[in-house]
Amino acid sequence: MTRLFFVRHGKTEWNLAGRYQGANGDSPLLPESYVQIKALAAYLKQQDIHFAHAYVSPLKRTRTTAKELLNALDPSVPLTVMPALREFNLGLMEGQTFKAVEAKYPEQLHAFRYAPADYDPKILHGESFPQLLDRMTPAIQEAVAADETGTADLLFVGHGASLAALIQHLVGTPIAELRKDGGLTNSSLSILQTTDNELPYELVQWNDTHYLPGKRDATDTI
Repeated sequence: MTRLFFVRHGKTEWNLAGRYQGANGDSPLLPESYVQIKALAAYLKQQDIHFAHAYVSPLKRTRTTAKELLNALDPSVPLTVMPALREFNLGLMEGQTFKAVEAKYPEQLHAFRYAPADYDPKILHGESFPQLLDRMTPAIQEAVAADETGTADLLFVGHGASLAALIQHLVGTPIAELRKDGGLTNSSLSILQTTDNELPYELVQWNDTHYLPGKRDATDTI
């Protein structure tokens, strides 16, 4: 059985400020994020997890998270940049605050957060949910297929909005319900497993944060 471990990157300055980063924006991790990544590493060690391969989005916030995590776990784990793991292209929303987007694009924002089947990003020059899933799903299945043993633990470090949609899709959730369980929290862990690489995969764990120190707030989850 191949297990897939999905980690959302550590919290960034723009996350704290309530500003959309998307596929093209980026900002540094907060100091507290390094503490949280070490806590995640400690939990994975406690569970005796040994990754055969790690994949990461090309954006700096995810690459920093992946490197910090693997340095604490096992620096010898192969790390591959996977462009398909990039965050949602949010178009004109990127770089703007949550409040500004809500004022300018209330219908698009509501659909993006709560009704994915109704989300039309044309006015934003952004990416739709079907487009996102079409670029992400094949890459994940290719990574699983590369595990010839069929028993590997694979790590994927990515982003809140895109990973939340992807994980739901991989377990068979229809597009209209992709946001039914909400978003993913910074430095959270979600786990899927598969025996044959055929969809749907099986959900083992969703958005687990119990190992993180301190309290969560609204800016931690998207």
